[in-house]
Amino acid sequence: MKQNAVFVFSEDQLNYNFGNNHPFDQIRLKLTLDLLKSLGAINEHQIIPPRQASEEELQLNHDPSYVNAVRMAGHGLLNETSAENYGLGTEDTPIFPNMHEASSLLVGGTLTAVDYVMTGKADHAINLGGGLHHGFRGKASGFCVYNDSSVAIKYIQEKYQARVLYIDTDAHHGDGVQWSFYDDPNACTLSIHETGRYLFPGTGNVNERGQGKGYGYSFNIPVDAFTEDESWLDAYRTSFREVAEFFKPDIILTQNGADSHYLDPLTHLSATMKIYREIPRLAHEIAHQYCEGRWVAVGGGGYDIWKVVPRAWALIWMEMTENSNCYGHLPLEWIQKWHSKAPVELPRYWDDPEDLYPEIPRKREISEKNALTVSKALYPIRKKTKAESL
Repeated sequence: MKQNAVFVFSEDQLNYNFGNNHPFDQIRLKLTLDLLKSLGAINEHQIIPPRQASEEELQLNHDPSYVNAVRMAGHGLLNETSAENYGLGTEDTPIFPNMHEASSLLVGGTLTAVDYVMTGKADHAINLGGGLHHGFRGKASGFCVYNDSSVAIKYIQEKYQARVLYIDTDAHHGDGVQWSFYDDPNACTLSIHETGRYLFPGTGNVNERGQGKGYGYSFNIPVDAFTEDESWLDAYRTSFREVAEFFKPDIILTQNGADSHYLDPLTHLSATMKIYREIPRLAHEIAHQYCEGRWVAVGGGGYDIWKVVPRAWALIWMEMTENSNCYGHLPLEWIQKWHSKAPVELPRYWDDPEDLYPEIPRKREISEKNALTVSKALYPIRKKTKAESL
């Protein structure tokens, strides 16, 4: 029987662990699932265990030598120089035991989600353990060992011959995914992120449009630091709608980093929970408009793991299942369960207070600059549309 949505999760996903003092903490997954359970918004039949990605599947996007290096590193068999060449053992991406096994499980989780959607077992699927968008073909980067989204897109192309629209709303540019498909006209990438002027990885400029046959299928909207809800949402709604109309995908894959929020400790944007309501709502709408509902969502960044990520990620599932019980107070059961473990006071409401931060003095200037960036990013589409209408 077809399900509306499935939630890919197992405790083993928490084995992707860079250590206690690292900002990337997979306890976010448990906090989010627990929040949904406290609401009665998910049942055991909807929770699907991930599988390991095979070597062959990983090599859809990663060099065999890199996959072997990751395996060796996780078993203490890779020397320091070789590790450094592969981006392993750095401050961002330290080596941990069984790194290959833990990383390939996250990739397999996204492939599990893909298979459920593409075979018609579910309209929508979510794997919050995925979204590791900085991983390159032969190198780890930015907390990401294997790039599950890139593997998943190649997997969809080969197994299902489908055209994929990838939407990345992480505050950091989705560089690894973009470069994987930079010359591919059958995969379209759209990344809305904080400008690389101040933030890792420093890429994602408007003029990164693709190359060769893939020219015109890569879209970037680098928004200014301190961008607020209204300006961010204008960029998101406008670009998503126009890019979807241009590309007409068979499936939508969304990367849902939750680090554009004002409270995130690693970024410089000023969004609130308002954008995390709209991100999945529009993805859901467009998936039904173009793809018969086919939508896979993955996680990504998000480093205020107590106050921001559980609410933002729970809202994706609530949208997928069309559950409107996500206003007002958060469930007391969830707050009581986690408050003793949290180093900060947990939020008590789904939405942020209106006075979350002081007024941004450059609001108008930032908004105008962002609107100009959107126009530049979408210029090729608009030029083509105008020419066709003449």
